Amino acid sequence: MKVYEGRRTIDGLVVTVDGRKLDERYDVKRFTKYGFEWTYEGESPQQLALAILVDHLGDAPRAIRLSEGFMQRIVANFDNDWRLTGAEVDQAIKVLDAVGPSD
Repeated sequence: MKVYEGRRTIDGLVVTVDGRKLDERYDVKRFTKYGFEWTYEGESPQQLALAILVDHLGDAPRAIRLSEGFMQRIVANFDNDWRLTGAEVDQAIKVLDAVGPSD
């Protein structure tokens, strides 16, 4: 199962999946030109949400649809350093699917 991790370092933000750098996935959709962020709602946290969802689902259109809700419910609530398992991503997706796109 995949593990996503993020941390703030003296050299900036580091986000990995299973120890390798997580791609921003600007090829799918660009919410920001400033890279990833977390702990608040905005364009850079939504870019992180999208990247996690595309990597996890392998379904770009679905990841785009879910990215705002995932950012609001998950990414905006991360601490400075965080860890997220594939099972936790699956659980968040179930909740988002249940509440629909308007929430």
